[in-house]
Amino acid sequence: MSEAAAGPADRLAALEAELADVRAELDDLNLLYQATIEHGEAVEDQLAEANLALTVTQKRLSEELTEAANYIFSILPEPRTTAPRTEWLLEPSTELGGDSFGYHQIDPDHMAFYLLDVCGHGVGAALLSVTAINVLRSAALPNTDFRDPGAVLSALNDAFPMERQNNMYFTIWYGVLKRSTGELRYASGGHPPSVLRKADGSVQTLATPGIAIGMMEAMRYRTAHCNVAAGDRLHLVSDGTFEVETAPGEMLEFQTFVERLARSETPREMLDWVRGLNGPGPLPDDFSLLNIDF
Repeated sequence: MSEAAAGPADRLAALEAELADVRAELDDLNLLYQATIEHGEAVEDQLAEANLALTVTQKRLSEELTEAANYIFSILPEPRTTAPRTEWLLEPSTELGGDSFGYHQIDPDHMAFYLLDVCGHGVGAALLSVTAINVLRSAALPNTDFRDPGAVLSALNDAFPMERQNNMYFTIWYGVLKRSTGELRYASGGHPPSVLRKADGSVQTLATPGIAIGMMEAMRYRTAHCNVAAGDRLHLVSDGTFEVETAPGEMLEFQTFVERLARSETPREMLDWVRGLNGPGPLPDDFSLLNIDF
């Protein structure tokens, strides 16, 4: 039957059928819309829960990092106000660094001074740093004469092979003062030289050959010695005190650093000077400086 021949009733029935199809399609769309809304709300709820969990976790981690940093600073020694007097500054480049240092009496006539720097940053470096410092402070290296710096570094190398320390190693400068004679014996393993400023204004750098602790087994480190007297000052440093760029692609020369260090009065003065060279933002590595006045 042609459309022209169709009667009004037929046309009305066709329209009603078409309208029913549209209504059914609209109902389906409404159902899909409602499902999408409900799904979106569920997703939003899940995102809100995830964000809340992330915030709680971040807060907990931040608190734990702060607690760890507080512990690291708590084991550092109090500055000495009697000869040999000490003044120090430790400024980590991140929440947790790998630098640490200490000094203590070995016996009534011998006093040890040391500064170490673990490769890298973060929790692992901080744990190794604290462990090594506690070993030195408690003299927990069997059959080791802690008055002999070379022997101490050799024992540390045997005790901390990098393959048992998550491939981490550390550098160290370790010195022992014999107070009755003024003799300073020292040894270093991969560490920057310490700087001795004599009372007459002359400057010496103190270091011995040797790679970082833990990098190679059965290493034996050599002890060197010099004499110190009243009015002399010894600076123990980490590489973070001078490894900064003075211009793009240009690093601060160590000799320039030594000359400025020898004229400094306080660790804070040196930190401000190095920061001025480095420019805005944190230093690229931990800044550790220990001054010892004899």
